[in-house]
Amino acid sequence: MSYRGGRHFLQIPGPTNIPERVLRAMAAPTIDHRGPDFSRFARELLKELKDIFKTTEGRIVVYPSSGTGAWEAALVNTLSPGDSVLMVETGQFATLWSELAARMGLDVQFVPGDWRHGVDPAQVERILTDDSAHKIKAVGVVHNETSTGITSRIAEIRNAMDRAGHPALFLVDVISSLASIDYHHDQWGVDVTIAGSQKGLMLPPGMSFHAVSAKAIAASKTARLPRAYWEWQPMFAQNEKGLFPFTPATNLLYGLRESLAMIREEGLENIFARHARHAEATRRAVRAWGLELLCQNAAEYSSVVTAVLVPAGHSADAFRQQVLENFNMSLGNGLGRVQDKVFRIGHLGDFNDLMLAGTLCGVEMGLELAGILHSKGGVAAAMDYLTVAARQGSESHALAAR
Repeated sequence: MSYRGGRHFLQIPGPTNIPERVLRAMAAPTIDHRGPDFSRFARELLKELKDIFKTTEGRIVVYPSSGTGAWEAALVNTLSPGDSVLMVETGQFATLWSELAARMGLDVQFVPGDWRHGVDPAQVERILTDDSAHKIKAVGVVHNETSTGITSRIAEIRNAMDRAGHPALFLVDVISSLASIDYHHDQWGVDVTIAGSQKGLMLPPGMSFHAVSAKAIAASKTARLPRAYWEWQPMFAQNEKGLFPFTPATNLLYGLRESLAMIREEGLENIFARHARHAEATRRAVRAWGLELLCQNAAEYSSVVTAVLVPAGHSADAFRQQVLENFNMSLGNGLGRVQDKVFRIGHLGDFNDLMLAGTLCGVEMGLELAGILHSKGGVAAAMDYLTVAARQGSESHALAAR
C-alpha cells in the first residue's frame, strides 16, 4: 500500500487515539514488578484511580484483560450457579454481556429493547417490586452503549431499585464512559463498576478495572461460581503491598500513570464538559444534514459517540468505505441489529474542537460521494455552536481572572 500523507483519523468510539505523552510513557524500560519501586508506583496508582471512579469507600481492582474479562470477573466474584440476573437490551454490548452470563450458568432475565432507548428505571422498579421473593440477585446495566449512542440514567436506576426495596447487587459497565461522562460509584450506590483502558483513559486495549463496594465484597465470600484468575481476595491482599498475584501489565501501567496526570491537569469536570460540547456539536451537524439519530431520547444522548441512521436503500458500510478510501478516516460500523444501518462518529478521549471539525468535514464530504441525500451545512452548524461555546468560555475565563 502506498503512503498517504497526513494523519489517520480514528473516529471510532474506542480504542481511541493515544496521546503522545502516553505513548512515550509506555516506552520506558520495564522494572521489577516485585521490587520496592514498583510497589510504591502501584499503590499510588490504585489510590488515584479512586478519584476517577468517584469512590472513597470502594476497592479498586486492575486486571491485564479486555473489558470482557472484567464482565466475567464481576459475575464470578458475586454470584452462584443458577442465580437470577436482570439485564436490559440497550444494544450490542448489553446483549453480549447477557450472553456471557447465560453461558456461565446464570438465569438471565433479559428485558428486550428497541436499541433506541436506554434502560427504563420505571420498568426496573416494576420488575424488582414484583420479585417479592428476591430471586434476582443482581442488576447488570451498560452505562454508555457504544453500539447505539445511548447513555442510561444510572442514578435514576439506583433510585428505582431503592424504591422497590430490593437487595440486588448493582453491576454497571462504564467501559466507554469512565473519565468521559460524569459517574459516581459511591453516590449512585453501585456495587461493581466495570471499566476498560482503551476509551476515556486514553490507553491501548489490554487493561480493565473494577471499583467494588463493601456489599459486593461480602457477596464474594459466599459466591460459588468457579473463579481463580479473577478472584478478588488475592488481589486485595497483594495490592496492600503494591503487588499483584500475577504479572501485571507494567508498561500499560506506566501509560495509565501518564493518562491520569493528563486527566488531573485538565480536570474531570472540564473533561465531561468537553465531551458534552463535542457531542452537541455533532448532533447539530446530523440534524442540519437532515439525517436521523439512532437515540430517540434526548435525556439519553451519549457524550462520547453519535450513532447516525442512513436513509433506507443506502449502505452505511459502503458510506464508511468511501470515507476511509477518500479521507483516511475510520468511522464506527453498525453492530448486531443495526449492522449496515448506522455509522458511528466517535468523539471520545484525547480530542479537541479542530479534530471534531475535521471529522465532520470528512462525514459531510463522504455523504456527497456516497450519494446519500442530505442538506449541506452540517459542518457549519457544528462550527457555529463551537465558536459560541469558545466565546463563552473566553468570557468566563476573563471574569474569573478579574
